[in-house]
Parts: sequence; structure tokens; C-alpha cells
Amino acid sequence: MAAAGWRDGSGQEKYRLVVVGGGGVSYFVTDYDPTVEDSYTKQCVTDDRAARLDILDTAGQEEFGAMREQYMRTGEGFLLVFSVTNRGSSEEIYTFQRQILRVKDLDEFLMTLIGNKADLDHQRQETLRLLQRLIPLKWISIYTDTFFF
Repeated sequence: MAAAGWRDGSGQEKYRLVVVGGGGVSYFVTDYDPTVEDSYTKQCVTDDRAARLDILDTAGQEEFGAMREQYMRTGEGFLLVFSVTNRGSSEEIYTFQRQILRVKDLDEFLMTLIGNKADLDHQRQETLRLLQRLIPLKWISIYTDTFFF
């Protein structure tokens, strides 16, 4: 995430996170209704200061590539979501990672890779190993938990 974010009139720090991933990798809501985009806001504390996360979900909207590139230009952090039960969704993550770097005209940018559906052990595929071959991952933490905010 960017070091400073931006401030609104109240002086509160704001950070723009963009969620990308293939359609149907199931995150945020239990009833998935595909739209062009969806957004969420979360108030939190970071570095002992109140902050607001503006989270933009663009996943599953392949037909709106130009709009997604605009989100990528303005995003300060990225959540790349794939399903551990769908090898194809991990291949899509590689495409999104390359697109973010191209749009930002950078060789590196901080992104968080999220493997969803980790509780479905009986359906798990070799998605993480595939991603390790496709994307030069610098840090990998294998920890799963479910939370709602």
C-alpha cells in the first residue's frame, strides 16, 4: 500500500485497495451478483491513526478491461484473489499481476495474493505451486482464517 494514501477534508487517511480475480472465486459476500464493480468501505486504525479503506471489487468483469485498467492506475494496493479449488483462477492471477505492473509502468509493486476456499481440502488443486512458477513471489505466508468485517 502507498505510504501516505490521501486525506479527505477531515484529515483522515484514505487508502484505495483494488480486488482482482476471476469471476466466482467467492469473496466478500455470500450471494454473488456480478456487476461492473462493487465497493466497500472499512474504517480502521493504522499507525495509531484513524483511516478509511476504500475497497473496489472488479473481479469477474473481463469485458470491462478498460475500466479495470483505470482502477489499476489509481489503486494503492491490490488483493489478487484466486480459488485453491480452481487451477484456472490461479492462471488468471498471473495475467492480472502482469497487467497491474504494465499499467503502473513498474517492475515491482506490492500486491497481496489471497487463496480462497482453503476450507475445501477435498477439492484443492495445485494452485500455489503453479503461482510460484508463474510469479516471482518474494514472501509467502501460508495461513488461513476466515473473518468478516
